[in-house]
Order: sequence, then structure tokens, then C-alpha cells
Amino acid sequence: MSHFLPITLDEVKRLGWESVDVVLVTGDAYIDHPAFGTAVIGRTLEAAGYRVAVLPQPNWRDDLRDFRKFGRPRLFFGVTSGAMDSMVNHYTAARRLRHDDAYTPGGEAGFRPDRATYVYSRILKQLFPDTPVIMAGIEASMRRLAHYDYWDDRLFPSILEDTPADLLNYGMGERTTLKMARLLAEGQPVEAIFGLPQVAYKTRLGIEEIRSSQDGEIIELHSFEECQRSKRAEAENYRIIEQESNKIECATLVQRHGDSWVVVNPPEPPMSTEEIDASFDLPYMRLPHPKYKKRGTIPAYEMIKNSVNIHRGCFGGCSFCTISAHQGKQIASRSEASILKEVKALVSRDDFNGVITDLGGPSANMYGMSGRNKDLCRGCARYSCIQPSVCKNLQCDHRPIVELYKKVSAIAGVKHVYIGSGIRCDLFTPDNGGWEYFRHVVMHHVSGRLKVAPEHTSDRVLTLMRKPTFNLFLETKSRFDAICRQAGLRYQLIPYFISSHPGCSIKEMADLAVEMKRLGYRLEQIQDFTPTPMTLSTEMYYTGIDPTTMQPVYVATAAADKKEQNLMFFYYKKECQDAIRQALHRHHLDAYIPRLLGQYNPTLSHRPRR
Repeated sequence: MSHFLPITLDEVKRLGWESVDVVLVTGDAYIDHPAFGTAVIGRTLEAAGYRVAVLPQPNWRDDLRDFRKFGRPRLFFGVTSGAMDSMVNHYTAARRLRHDDAYTPGGEAGFRPDRATYVYSRILKQLFPDTPVIMAGIEASMRRLAHYDYWDDRLFPSILEDTPADLLNYGMGERTTLKMARLLAEGQPVEAIFGLPQVAYKTRLGIEEIRSSQDGEIIELHSFEECQRSKRAEAENYRIIEQESNKIECATLVQRHGDSWVVVNPPEPPMSTEEIDASFDLPYMRLPHPKYKKRGTIPAYEMIKNSVNIHRGCFGGCSFCTISAHQGKQIASRSEASILKEVKALVSRDDFNGVITDLGGPSANMYGMSGRNKDLCRGCARYSCIQPSVCKNLQCDHRPIVELYKKVSAIAGVKHVYIGSGIRCDLFTPDNGGWEYFRHVVMHHVSGRLKVAPEHTSDRVLTLMRKPTFNLFLETKSRFDAICRQAGLRYQLIPYFISSHPGCSIKEMADLAVEMKRLGYRLEQIQDFTPTPMTLSTEMYYTGIDPTTMQPVYVATAAADKKEQNLMFFYYKKECQDAIRQALHRHHLDAYIPRLLGQYNPTLSHRPRR
């Protein structure tokens, strides 16, 4: 009989359990759906025969009774902040407190602490000092080595140095979690886990002892203390970390923190189709726990409840994105059979309205793509398979994904299939059916508005973002407009842009605004750059250096400068125009004032300088 993983002691007792093997502590509400990591890990352990309880959003302010309610698990506590870094969840790019939380019933804020992984781990070790505490999830994964923290505006040590947790399982952790559970179930000490792939741990062994205990290459990074003294050392570290994370077979990384060392073992190999199918085919309820019914809907669930994830990983390599650092650069795709099975289960639900809101993943159109010669991929350290050009070894035929769309659309009960994930048009080549794929999506899988992410108009900034030239957006728009014109469709192409990214000054933002005015846009999809741990953009923001070239980069770090850049997006709002005029004058950019704020005149049309 189908059931949720227990989140109360009464549910544990109804299952006939006297104790549990693993308790998963999370900053999110419990949603039993494969889009949420806690459910994936919980169901994976359950399928292997372990008794798993979930402790969602425990109260950390009272006498800590929530943390005690399941007692001491037989094997370990698993700890995660949830699907997001808790600081990104709590604060805007201006470091202002958000008043909602998409992963909580009713969207209500205040049900998780700042730095939730840190807080939960400390509490658990205080209450159960002899029970292993294993951190996982995006917050822990991206903080596994020394990193810049935007909210405190300083370099932080590894999360393993700042918490008493025993170790960290980074990335997508199903396989490693099972191995850890088996070793602990055999009675092995927690130190036995230290040799597993895809874990990070802290040790007081010296570097030579670490080398003698490890197989394969070991790279010693600059110490945390060196990086505190030198931003150049931090930039050099990041260059090595990224190069290694881009490889299938990479080195062990070690970093000294005072008298101890943080050791990061290489990851597991990419998941096979059979393995990822097995994960998605577990008996998820695909619903939030019924305990939340009276508290309102959970926005994050409402967003994805009628969508289907078809792959993991991303080889795009964008500077500001954590997907490849967490999920990996290699694509792990589900089989058609597994995807169609999930769609049929979705259609059978009483509340399904016939509309699949997304059939995608980290990107819309990387499904089924991989290197033709796996040996070449094994030794490759490129940050991207498509930037600055599409790799000749990449099998990137778009015809199979079009066939998948057709098969899903043909299932009885499916009225519409929309593609909500971002389409990577820089993946299109003359012979891979990319633009034919684009035409198919526009004709059959757009609800009226198609969102794309050029991110900026300045090619110099786009190079630092590791994004394609803005001319690709202009070509995409031209093709989109032609398709709509020929088919009699009144669809819109909605671009997404970022302000204050490293390398971007107010001049580049003025160029962007003038270009958008020329194209007739009043922008909606915009964001001020927020530095998050373990991305290239964040390293540039903190160090003022591009780790790829080790050359200096201009960065707008002052709140006033960031606000001025963001203001350029709103050139069309009368209430913003005085402030825009003053900002342009202050930066000696008066020539932009008539172009941006005056009535549009084609003779003043200004294209960004490249």
C-alpha cells in the first residue's frame, strides 16, 4: 500500500516500527516528489530496506523537542537546508529579508533558520553526540571548501570546519548514501565512509598521511588562511576546483584549515539511464504530506506538480550557475519508457487539468546528449560543451527529443505539453536539427510567451558570463517572429537579463536599456546579480579577478552602484526617469539621456559596443 515517509511519531508507530534507521532533517516542507532531494534520498533508502523518517522544518527556537521525537536513529541523521541555499531563500540581492518562502505551506516565511544546515547539524551533535551526522543538499554541497559568503561579505571556511557534522555527501547523492548506510549497518565506524566517492570530510592527519591513504592524484589547494590573506590565492583555487569538477575522472582535493584538512573525494561516475530510471520510478506519492492541508498550498510544489523532469546535469557552463557543480556536467537522461510512465501516472490523477507545464530539466534541449567518444570525454576539462563553440565530439541531435514530445502529446488525457525549461539556442548547429526543433516548440509547445535568457547585450560581459553573443538572441527573435507571422500566432518572446554581473558597468547597462528600447521591450524578467557560493561569477565578484585568465575584472559591489545598474531596466517608467537621468549624468554618460529617455528616433539608434 502506498504511503508517505513518516514525519510524526504516530506515523512511525502505525508502521509497526520501534525505531528508525535514518532521520532526514530538512528546511523544506516534506513533498514526496522526485523534484525534491529529501524525498529522493528517503525513497532510495526505503527501497533498500531501511526505515526512514523525515523531520521537516523542525523548530530550532524552543526546547528542541522536534529533534528528539524520533530518538536516536540506528544509522545516521541526514541534514539539508532544503532545495535552496537558506540564505538565497531568505534574502534578496540587496540583502533584504524576503517575506515569503516557496517551500513552506502558505508560502509563509520563518520556518527555517539562516544557514539551516549549520544550525541543524550543531543541534543534532549537541543532542546525539555519538550518532553520525551527514550533511547533503545544495547548501552543504556548494560550501564544501573555502568560499565567499555574500551575506556576511567575507570568506568562509569549509562548512565542515564550521559545523560538528561527521562528513558531507555532495552533489546528487543516491549511490553514495546507499553505500554509507550499508557500511554503518555493518557496524563500521564513520571513518570507514571517508574512502567513498563523492564525500568530503575533515581530518587531522597530515598531508603525507592523506596521500598515503588515497589512490589517484591529490591536489593541495591554497589553505583557507592563505586565501584570507590573498584574493589571488582564492581565485587560483577556484580555477583548479572548477577544472577538476568538469572532469569525469578527477583528482582528490585537499585544503588546509588551521590544524586540520578538508578532503574532497572525486565524485561517482555519471548515472546510467537504468539508474536514473530506478530513482524516478520509486513509489513517490507525488504530493505534499497531508499534514499541510490546513496550512495552504506550497508554492514550489504548485509550480512543478504538472511538470516532468527528463534529465539531470548541464554542460552549458554558465558562470553564475551551480547546476553543473552540483548535478554534474554530464547528462543523465531517463528512458522514454520511464518518462511516458510518469506522464500516464500524472494523467490518471483526479486534479490533472490536461496541461503538462514543463517537459524538461536544467535545460530544455540537452536530453539524450553526450559525447560520441567517451574516452575523449573522460579526459576533458572544458567548462562547457557548447561555449565558446559546440564540441565536435558532442552528439547533439534534436530529433529524438522532438519524437519524445510527440509521444507525450499523443497520450490520452494530455491536452497541451508546454516547455518551461530554458532552451539553449547556442546548442543549435547547421546539421543537428536545432532550428527545426525550435520551430516545433514554437508551433506546438508555447502557451503564448516563450522565455529565453540572453542575460545581457554586451558581448564583453557575456564572455565573462560564458554566454553566447547577443547576436544569437537577435537571430532567435528574427526566427521566432517569422514563425509566428507565417502561422498567424500572436506570441511573445520574453528575454531575461541580469544587472551588476562582474564586468558590467553602468555604461553596459545603459547600452542594454537603449537596445531594449530599440527592440520595443519593457522588461519583466530581470534580476540583480546575487553571488552564491562556488560559482565563477561569485569568485569574480569577491576577488575582482577572472580565475580563468587571472586578469582583473571591474565589479559593482556598492549597493548604490548596483541600484543604479538595476534602475536602467526601468527606462520606460516615468517615476524612474529623473533618477536615471541623474545617474547617467553622474557617470558622464549624458549622450545616453536623449537616446534612452527622449522620444525614440531611429537616427539615434545605438547598438552596444562589442
